[in-house]
Amino acid sequence: MKHDHFVVQSPETPAQQLLLLFHGVGDNPVAMGQLGSWFAPLFPDALIVSIGGAEPCGPSPARQWFSVQGVTEENRQARVDAIMPQFIETVRYWQKQSGVGPQATALIGFSQGSIMSLESIKAQPGLASRVIAFNGRYATLPVSGSTATTIHLIHGGEDPVIDLSFAVAAQEALQMIGGDVTLDIVDDLGHAIDERSMQLALDHLRYTVPKHYFDEALSGSKPNDDDIVEFM
Repeated sequence: MKHDHFVVQSPETPAQQLLLLFHGVGDNPVAMGQLGSWFAPLFPDALIVSIGGAEPCGPSPARQWFSVQGVTEENRQARVDAIMPQFIETVRYWQKQSGVGPQATALIGFSQGSIMSLESIKAQPGLASRVIAFNGRYATLPVSGSTATTIHLIHGGEDPVIDLSFAVAAQEALQMIGGDVTLDIVDDLGHAIDERSMQLALDHLRYTVPKHYFDEALSGSKPNDDDIVEFM
């Protein structure tokens, strides 16, 4: 499958985890791949790949998943839906290439990359076990939920591009429909990722226990072996 990407880390032994990074509008996979250097030391057995948006956006190498020219609350979902099959196909391509299933796959996005990552779980529940959404939002709020994917929303408290209220609304909607979600607000941060944001993301991947583990324990069932290789 041909698509723009940058491999941040490829372990010598078969990968145990898959971390896919998705950038914002006008960025590129190499630049976004710099975030992968934060994850690589803590997950040495992970294949870490930064994925480029599906189409060019201004001067090369800038890319995007969908155009934001004239985007509105009314037409955003249709633009996301139009490109979503390619996004999902890309995730599945790297799962096949790595031999890593959804239980050990994390989608890590910023801005539009977060929108696509969150929306992909709406479109294909269970596509990945974790989503880390930096300064993102849903195109439209979900109406059904699952604990198969743990969603970590990390948002700048002073974001002028995607207002914090969208992250709060996402958290409330997911909680209402029985999803598994955390929300961290980074004070005095705009539309950006800083060291505080990154530390929150790393801590969640290492220490936050997915809700479905507790559900399985309460029901008396036992997690599958594939689940246990997640990000713990």
